[in-house]
Amino acid sequence: MSGRPRMIGRLAVRRHDVALAAILAAALAAACGSSSEPATSPRFEVMERTIPELQDAMAAGRVTSRELVEQYLARIEAYDQRGPSLNAMISLNAAALEEADALDEERASRNVRGPLHGVPVVVKDNYDMVGLPTTAGSVALADWYPPDDAYQVARLKEAGAVIIGKTNMHELAYGIETISSLGGQTRNPYDPTRNPGGSSGGTGAAVAANFAVAGMGSDTCGSIRIPSFHHALVGLRGTRGLSSRDGIIPLALTQDIGGPLTRTVTDLALVLDATVGHDPADAVTELADGHIPPTYADFLETGALAGARIGTLEFQLGTTPLDQPVRQVIQAALDAMETAGATIVALEIPELPDLLQGASLERREFKTQFADYLRTPGTPVGSIEEILDAGLYHEALEARYRRSAAAPGLDDPEYLEIVARRDVVRRHVLEAMADQQIDAIAYPTIRRTARRIGEPQPGTNCVLASVAGLPAIVVPAGYAADGMPVGLELLGEAWAEGALIRLAYSYEQMTHHRRPPHTTPSLDAPRQTTEEWVATGADHVPPVDTAATARVRLAWNAATGELGYDARAYGVMDDDM
Repeated sequence: MSGRPRMIGRLAVRRHDVALAAILAAALAAACGSSSEPATSPRFEVMERTIPELQDAMAAGRVTSRELVEQYLARIEAYDQRGPSLNAMISLNAAALEEADALDEERASRNVRGPLHGVPVVVKDNYDMVGLPTTAGSVALADWYPPDDAYQVARLKEAGAVIIGKTNMHELAYGIETISSLGGQTRNPYDPTRNPGGSSGGTGAAVAANFAVAGMGSDTCGSIRIPSFHHALVGLRGTRGLSSRDGIIPLALTQDIGGPLTRTVTDLALVLDATVGHDPADAVTELADGHIPPTYADFLETGALAGARIGTLEFQLGTTPLDQPVRQVIQAALDAMETAGATIVALEIPELPDLLQGASLERREFKTQFADYLRTPGTPVGSIEEILDAGLYHEALEARYRRSAAAPGLDDPEYLEIVARRDVVRRHVLEAMADQQIDAIAYPTIRRTARRIGEPQPGTNCVLASVAGLPAIVVPAGYAADGMPVGLELLGEAWAEGALIRLAYSYEQMTHHRRPPHTTPSLDAPRQTTEEWVATGADHVPPVDTAATARVRLAWNAATGELGYDARAYGVMDDDM
């Protein structure tokens, strides 16, 4: 008779040994049916809280800004370099608690600056911020401390937000997988074996994992929208000129724009209010004059889908077999819109695919415009060529940098032709929308869910909004068959941010697709739960020999999403196992 046969990871019972099977099943059922209740904690829970919820709690005295900062920092401590090791943060603001204390004192004096007062946020590490290095994920800029804040960072501070840290990003914003020579690889909290999108992948991962209530990213060709897609977030690329690019390290200024990533449309509207507007340091923001409403919160209305006309473009929906998992989610989103009263219209713009081919400007503008930024006194390097010569880059990006370094100047005829093509793209899109009375064009931001780390990420639809200079918002649309998030992108006419917010809010409130990733649960919930149960033949399956006993141990690891078990049987012959 065996003393201790055991099975780890799975159970297997041979032939007709129903008695032993029943004993093991009873032990498993007892273990699976048990639960560990989280310990009661007096702490205010920040998980999935919105900006209005944080404001209400601070106003009622249930939590202070300092306590919120402490909570988010505790989550970063638990999950950024430990647990799922998301590697979303690249630096933390040592003054964050002091700043929160000052804002708490202001509140006590009945001076509340607005909806962001005392609210912790994070910003992408290509935004200048006094007191923290601005590295853009590059070892070449590891010691670069800018002399002043980027315009949008200054606006956040004026609104009372507490910037608790800066997020990792795809090095110099030149890619969509978020890997950098300084920060390394950021992981997706929905599956840490996958990439978080990019280049604002650190912001996406941080906001999805509840490291802050909101975050700032930048979008040249999808760098806000792709991480929003991959993390069940809301993200907006505004109309060109909506917000200032001053103090954001450029990739291609013709397409660059900064903006928020949030967990709800409401939060996006509130952060947008604080960060958009005319900046004398960035002439392109003059285009926004007269187009910014008193508050984007006025557009948080349900029912906007009734009577709306939503266009689709077949080539953006995905036509290959590998595109179908995402397309199915998008089709379900379109069906839900139709049920809510929208009309779905198939648009035909035959010239558009060819016009968009090769129309993004990163390769051609980066060298010149990055060098212009590096003319700021005190920067440790002066050009992409200098970075290449010194070997100060992630090896995966060398070919991309060398192509940019070899690109002709901004007076090159081919470059000028591509810039002129932007107006043609814009005209075709707006004419098609006007002809069919389209309120927004709907499509997936990217036609594939997040790929495994180390694999390329194909399928982006980033180019249309970026080249046309038109606004586009991403809202959670559900989850593909592999369990990864899928986002629905809605593109509108110039300065239609309010209309897009109205449509996205209506869809969000109707569907409520967002759910937090399992790898970063509440700190008050047990992250590793173990249960052990014993069943005997006498207790469960008489008249089985009472010497037969099964012991089952279950271990649930919330950070990895793994359920392990160890099942052992006593008093059973080896041949019967």
